Amino acid sequence: MNARVNDKQAAKMKLTVKMKVLIAKVLIHLGAILPVIWLYYVALNDNLGADPVKEVIHFTGIGGFNLLLVTLALSPLAKTFKLGFLMALRRLLGLYAFAYALLHVLNFIVFELQFDFSLLLSEIIKRPYITIGFVALILLFALAVTSFDAIRRKMGRSWQSLHNFIYLLVLLVGIHFYWSVKSEVIEPGIYLALTLILLVWRRDKIKRWLSLKS
Repeated sequence: MNARVNDKQAAKMKLTVKMKVLIAKVLIHLGAILPVIWLYYVALNDNLGADPVKEVIHFTGIGGFNLLLVTLALSPLAKTFKLGFLMALRRLLGLYAFAYALLHVLNFIVFELQFDFSLLLSEIIKRPYITIGFVALILLFALAVTSFDAIRRKMGRSWQSLHNFIYLLVLLVGIHFYWSVKSEVIEPGIYLALTLILLVWRRDKIKRWLSLKS
């Protein structure tokens, strides 16, 4: 009798977790997609201020950074507040972080450089913040394409080693944002501080990762 009750309670708890994950994923989809639709709608209707190109590039860049920071914060939040279901959201948030970062770069290439790829190469070489930004994009691309379960199983232990680069990635993004701003440094300064706080929060895992690589 007790075994049946325990089985029912376990099944109920499992269903509750699935519902929490489903609701959270729906909210993430809506929260990631609707702002982009609104952004381009407003931009196409010329209601995005005096410099719409700058606004579009900034919006997609900061959106990707926000999603990346949330992704990094999920694991310690789940452990601290015993919210295990949050761990199931990391891949989705990471993929949206990559999508926003890709839009950020595409907006820069299309609207700022107008498909001038020779100028793009020149900008990557001459401007350190753009160099760092593209290194971060390459890292984020690598994490995105290897985030799926089938690839994870094939990679084995090397998967975790690769995905630990998220700590370097988020630091590069923070530096990229800070260096990209010429005058107003309060916002990027706050983001860089949040990045450092998150890295300090994960310092034990970072130390273990670095010790394995040394």
